[in-house]
Amino acid sequence: MTLRFFTAGESHGPGLMMILEGLPAGLQVSAEIIDPDLLRRQTGYGAGPRMKIERDHAQILSGVMEGKTIGSPLGVLIHNQDHTRWADKPIAAFTTPRPGHVDLAAALKYGYTDLRPGLERASARETAARVAAGAVCKHLLSQFGIQVGGYVTAIGSLQADLSRLALPERIQLAESNPVRCPDPAAAEQMLAQIEQIIHQRDTLGGVVEIAALRLPPGLGSHVHWDRRLEARLGAAVLSVQAIKGVEIGDAFENARLPGSQAQDAIYLQGENLVRHTRRAGGVEGGISTGEPLIVRAAMKPIATTLTPQDTVDLASGEQTPTRYERSDFCPVPRAVPILEAMVAFVLADALLEKLGGDDLATLQERFARLPQARLGDLHLDSREHTWWRDEPRDA
Repeated sequence: MTLRFFTAGESHGPGLMMILEGLPAGLQVSAEIIDPDLLRRQTGYGAGPRMKIERDHAQILSGVMEGKTIGSPLGVLIHNQDHTRWADKPIAAFTTPRPGHVDLAAALKYGYTDLRPGLERASARETAARVAAGAVCKHLLSQFGIQVGGYVTAIGSLQADLSRLALPERIQLAESNPVRCPDPAAAEQMLAQIEQIIHQRDTLGGVVEIAALRLPPGLGSHVHWDRRLEARLGAAVLSVQAIKGVEIGDAFENARLPGSQAQDAIYLQGENLVRHTRRAGGVEGGISTGEPLIVRAAMKPIATTLTPQDTVDLASGEQTPTRYERSDFCPVPRAVPILEAMVAFVLADALLEKLGGDDLATLQERFARLPQARLGDLHLDSREHTWWRDEPRDA
């Protein structure tokens, strides 16, 4: 792996930290690049009350001098404004695990005497640090003309109709409403459905689609299982809190089709090898094809609900209802910048792996020489080959 990042911090601790290692030197990075995505993460209809408290800001601690990266790890700190309400105050014991949350599993694994350490770290508050890393990765990709954007395609039982919208339009229109859905009619219905679920003291999940435009072919690999691009994307997307399913392209629809109808046929357009469909989502055999990349993520409803659920008080051993902890009613719109961040990180890592080099200028020179999906970039010789010559074995 060329790039890697770490996050640290708890939901109500002093702050969150992010270290991003492997950036090339010479990339302009500032809080002004990171903060807009931090704000996007805090906005979206269905967000919980904490978003009215936090005003996230990226404080760059290392890796940048005179506004540009220097090749050393980038360190970012995001303060938790809500920390002052918790610091130096006794906190009541939390002993009633919520179904669907990490509470019980974390206590069994780490032997906690209180459930709070598990939920503090598992909280989606941690994703603010991921968004900071992703904002820098998106900025790096933009130096090569690559765009990563996302939008909501479904909330609860409502499905948007995006068939008439090109991918750039979907990305652009997503920010025009508080549910980040490019379909205005569906967005209005989604708003009403979230309003209804709030009154019902419940939560909603949905589906987010992330698209990457102008990717070059050749990112990833078919040679090793852990370098396959869709495997890396799947792991990154599934690492996000409440994401329980992922597909590349039309994976689940393709599973219901015969093979002759589930592929992206190849056509020659001038010198270019093109596809008229996106069933594979821009990846074949673990490698990017040069077509738009499409990743979809299914987000379950948040486990913390105002309506109590059945659980067991682990201290008394008695059956009891769950205790409410502040959370979103529908986190799906806010998940868009988080999932963008994770996809951007994987693509930036794969691009740096492909190009090599330690500074931005060198990377850009090498990027300009990358082969594209053109006949002239291929070197098939039409000769007969003897691929294996077996040596005689001793009797």
